[in-house]
Amino acid sequence: MQKHSFLPYLLLVSFTFGCLLLNGQVELSGELRKWHKITLTIDGPNTSELANYNPFLHYRMDVTFRHDSATYVIPGYFAADGDAGNSSADKGNKWRAHFSPGHTGEWTWTVSFRNGTNVAVSDNPNAGEIVAGADGLHGQFSVSPSDKTGKDLRAKGRLLFHGRQYPVFAETGEYFIKSGTDAPENLLSYADFDGTFHNDGLKDNLVKTWAPHLSDWKAGDPTWKDGKGKALIGAINYLAGKGLNAFSFLTNNIAGDDMNVFPYVSYHNYERIDVSKMDQWEIVFSHGERLGMFLHFKLAEVENQGLLDGGDLGPQRKLYYRELMARFGHHLALNWNVGEENGLWMKKHTTPWQNTTQRLAMARYFYENDPYRHHVVIHNGQQFYDLLGPESRYTGLSYQTSKPDFREVYPSIRRWLELSKRQKVNWAIAIDEPGDAQHSLVPDADDDGVHDNARQNALWGAIMAGGWGSEWYFGYKHAHSDLSCEDFRSRDKFWDQVRYHLEFMEQANLPLKEMSPANELSSSENDWILAKKGEVYLVLLKMGEKPDNQLILPGGSYSIRLFNPRTGKDTGSMQKESPKNGKITLPKPPSEMDMDYIVLVRKI
Repeated sequence: MQKHSFLPYLLLVSFTFGCLLLNGQVELSGELRKWHKITLTIDGPNTSELANYNPFLHYRMDVTFRHDSATYVIPGYFAADGDAGNSSADKGNKWRAHFSPGHTGEWTWTVSFRNGTNVAVSDNPNAGEIVAGADGLHGQFSVSPSDKTGKDLRAKGRLLFHGRQYPVFAETGEYFIKSGTDAPENLLSYADFDGTFHNDGLKDNLVKTWAPHLSDWKAGDPTWKDGKGKALIGAINYLAGKGLNAFSFLTNNIAGDDMNVFPYVSYHNYERIDVSKMDQWEIVFSHGERLGMFLHFKLAEVENQGLLDGGDLGPQRKLYYRELMARFGHHLALNWNVGEENGLWMKKHTTPWQNTTQRLAMARYFYENDPYRHHVVIHNGQQFYDLLGPESRYTGLSYQTSKPDFREVYPSIRRWLELSKRQKVNWAIAIDEPGDAQHSLVPDADDDGVHDNARQNALWGAIMAGGWGSEWYFGYKHAHSDLSCEDFRSRDKFWDQVRYHLEFMEQANLPLKEMSPANELSSSENDWILAKKGEVYLVLLKMGEKPDNQLILPGGSYSIRLFNPRTGKDTGSMQKESPKNGKITLPKPPSEMDMDYIVLVRKI
């Protein structure tokens, strides 16, 4: 790690507040490179998690980072002794902000540090009073290009969504198609994390050890507190090693199905953050980023949607969101999913259900306060008709279905993409939790490792409909379920099919922005086609189809590639064809002619 520590007398050029800085210290740590996490730590008020004067609500640290081409106002947070993930400290005088710059060259930074009742959640930037010795600190640093390669997201840059049906990486310009795990939702219910949840008498039996993945930890991988965390780090290693590129987790399931995941010091206190536990979460998220993993933050579930402020955007909810943005918002590829199964759709709600005004307010808060403008989505539950208007700040949807054969995936994505485009909002839609609650993606042992419907109707169906990816739910009627799973190898054979899918999409390098469903071009009513007409056609030949389907094409010469999504291999050699009477006959598979295949047709 490249680390720069500056005492006040070394900062004569940068600091101009004289006597206010005599006892101050500033540390700028991390690799000073584009897209890398840079951490600014300062000495501020000496306090504790449970201090009478609440350090989370009554102090507000913001840092403005400026470049000739960009300005970011980054929320800061109380960091106890600065090493709480290892020390378990709950008190100290360290205050911190993380920043991932998107430009090389010279940057300046300036600290705003204020105190006052509920100043952290005030919409007024001048609320409260300045904190002498911290407010006004400033300095500069120079950022070099990233030196990372491969899957490491720091080589690719921030993932950009706004106004895009398919997200792209800011550095490389490449599209990102995701497929990963949406279960277990209580991934962070982990025995090696600090906190009171292990033995508070609330579903302690669901706390995980992730023991099956202990052997997947590798020398040099991160840990905390002298070796804790190896098994969960190993689980992320396993997923990345299988080729998956996303994982999902609830950050607050108080009053929910698991009751063991929350950022707070205790189950009943929503205004005090567990600093050491948050540092330990950050170790896991940072490791995932280095392995190329998209982070799906699920901020609430149906049972606790009204837990904070009765569902309103009040001080508890604002504090929760601010702390998440401050501690984790620097990550390059993530979405804020403000509510799993949100809204009014159940007969009985554990906490108040959120109405349209409240649903819109959550997205607006992230739009106005997240300096990076990350992807903001919401999950059904209630359908999304009330969120389609021009006042909506959602950038997409996290969609779930309810049929065990996954047949709802394709038409659902098609419908919501069309509705969003009519409103000129151009949502990015992922299928998260396809299938039904009881089964969905069952273990390999319960399906002979075949997973035909999951592969055809959801994995490929989401892409053929215009979605940008999928995450997988584990049904509660099977072992290794959404709450009980601690072994991702339970679906090992299906993860191979996911890898084949992602590798195909990466290698095909399709002009996705210019492609749209065009099923009318096939002689079969059941085939799915995604096309940039006249240029490139992606065809899913469904199971049970006749192997002599025809495709309507304009004149010219075309290359034809036949791909087996079950094995990840091309079937036969590349063919070249020219349309006859405006059609070409798609190639016949040499075997398993009643199974599904992918055909890629390109104009030469």
